[in-house]
Amino acid sequence: MLIQVFKSKIHRVTVTGAELNYIGSITIDMDLVDAAGMIVGERVQIVNIDNGERLETYIIGGKRGSGDIILNGPAARKVQKGDKVIIIGYGLMNEEEAKNFQPKIIFPNEKTNLLK
Repeated sequence: MLIQVFKSKIHRVTVTGAELNYIGSITIDMDLVDAAGMIVGERVQIVNIDNGERLETYIIGGKRGSGDIILNGPAARKVQKGDKVIIIGYGLMNEEEAKNFQPKIIFPNEKTNLLK
């Protein structure tokens, strides 16, 4: 049996934009995507620390070194520029794999969203 397990997390980054008139997704600086072991197109959960909203979307790669965290489309109604969010990725594993798996967690600078 496969179970869904916490795989990776970008902890406490600041939303730099909310683009309602866009197809959808979250744009994330590719430096952060790579450091967290995530990939473009991956389904992620967004947890808004400021208002408690939780939503799911997928990753679009943003410009490296930009610090971009932009919620696009309907997700833009759930966040505001300046909100702090946590971005969580999950993976499917069998129970044995899950017992020994260590998730990848990164803690970018909360003001710049850049890796320290």
